[in-house]
Order: sequence, then C-alpha cells, then structure tokens
Amino acid sequence: MASISLSKSVLSLLFILTFVNSSQGARPRKLDLWIPGADDYPDDSYLLKYHNGGVLQGNIPVSIVWYGYFSWSQKSIIIDFLYSLTANPWQSNPSVAQWWNTIDRLYLSKVSNQQTQINLVNQADNWYWWGKYLSMSQIAQLASYAGTPKGGITLVFTAEDVAVENFCMNHCAVHGSDQNAGTTFIWVGNSESQCPGQCAWPFHQPLYGPHTPPMLPPNGDVGIDGIISNLASMLAGTVTDPFGNGYYQGNKQAAMEACTACPGVFGRGAFPGYAGEVLTDWTTGASYNANGANGRKYLMPAIFDPSTSTCSTLN
Repeated sequence: MASISLSKSVLSLLFILTFVNSSQGARPRKLDLWIPGADDYPDDSYLLKYHNGGVLQGNIPVSIVWYGYFSWSQKSIIIDFLYSLTANPWQSNPSVAQWWNTIDRLYLSKVSNQQTQINLVNQADNWYWWGKYLSMSQIAQLASYAGTPKGGITLVFTAEDVAVENFCMNHCAVHGSDQNAGTTFIWVGNSESQCPGQCAWPFHQPLYGPHTPPMLPPNGDVGIDGIISNLASMLAGTVTDPFGNGYYQGNKQAAMEACTACPGVFGRGAFPGYAGEVLTDWTTGASYNANGANGRKYLMPAIFDPSTSTCSTLN
C-alpha cells in the first residue's frame, strides 16, 4: 500500500510496500513497518527500475465503489481530482495534469509512446453491504463486482466509520490486481476519525516524529484531502506497476514504487515532519501544490525520478 508516511529518513521506523496474496488472485501492495538493516539490499535491487512487465497506458477506464456514506461534497472533491488528471487550458500550472504527465515522462514513455488518460466510466454506492468491518479479501471482491473492463482500475473508497483489515495499524491504502481478469483496484480509506495522524498527514499532526503544526487542507476536509494524496500515490503505483513486474524498487516481495519511494515529500526541502515548500491559498490559508478542475486545489506527492534517484516535486 502507499500511505503518506512520516518520512523516509525517520531513524526508528520506515514504511515500505509489501505484497500479500488474496483468495481472489489479486496482489495488493500495502505499507508495512520496516526497520532497515544492512542486508536489505545485497545487490542493485535498491534501484527503482523496469522489470519488463506490464504497465497501464492509453485510455484507462475507471470505476468507483463508494462503500458507506460519502456526502455529495466529498464525492465531488475526489471526482474533480480524477478529471484534473487530464490537461485542459483552464488549469493553471502547477497542475494535477502536470503531475500526471511527469509519470508519463519518467516511466510510461520508456515502455511505449501512448499517452495515458484516466476515464471515469462508472460509479456505484454500497451501503454497508458487509457491515462496518471489511477484510482485504472483501475489498478485492467489491472491486471485482464493479465490472471494470480489462485494463481498467476500480477505486474502492471506504467511509470514515468503516474499519478495514490492518487500516491504521500498518497501512492507509492498497493497490492490487486480478491478473486473470486483467484488471486492477485501489482501496483508500477515510482516516479522519480513525488515524488522521498516520493517514492524513500533513493535514493532521503526525502520530510519530516532530509535531509541527498541521497544514490546512486545500478542500477543507482532512479525511478527503488525505484520501487524495494517498490515491495519487496509489494511481502512480498502479499504472507503473499494475501486476508486480513493472517499475519497482527493492525485493519484489517488499517493493517501493513511483511515489512510495518518496514518502512524506510534497515540496522542495522536505525532511521528517516537514512536507516541504508548497503554495498557500491566500483566501483560505490552505496548503497545496497543484491546481485542478473546477477551481480545485490539491496536494500531490513527489514522484521518484529513476534517472537521478531524486524525488521530483511540482515546485
């Protein structure tokens, strides 16, 4: 998974991606606690590189499953973010589309020259079908029921009153796949009432590390703005490493990907407990680094640049 963790260089703990198997044939990646050791990277596996597998390109159909209650306002923040991934002349830079194009430029264009575009094709509300606690296998099942076409992505969002297996304890979001169906899924939970210090940082004080004042969320919703940052990270991982054999860093069973290789970095000069230099909305005081559709503003995670081994930010 890719939660927005505190920092890559926190001395005691680091979060990294790991792979787990599910009964649905999906291979989710989630963020687990990791204590680094000298033997973790015995060879050049520490390099984030292409492993000759599949990536997602072209027009990518996306379906949404809203599990639990989401207000119209909350849904619109997320939907506008998805629309923001497509460039349009009304989006001023720095923009979400500019961020998305960076993934194309640094990763996908190395595989083929198809331009990648997200197309929202379907949405469905699920009113607590399986109650207010879900296992990861149930998340995969929810994704499979969406009927997303081959090569597509199903986004499963769980409301703030829904607990998910290991949510908050060691991950905030997951992306996985059903290789038989040729589809992928992303799950992200609303952490506002459960663990905002872990999964909605920097819009809430972190659970660990320096307790600097939190940033104001650009859309006025700590949980949903936290979802956006985690969703962006998972989208980057999904298109560049959908089936576990694309772009990743480290051991295949404990890999980092395009955004999760830069945890906690949103702007230049980031360090543990500090997200980096970002922009401030002078009307609200909220922090952001990307303009989006319908006048929205968002905080986008840094993208790891394999050619320079640095974290690329929008500012």
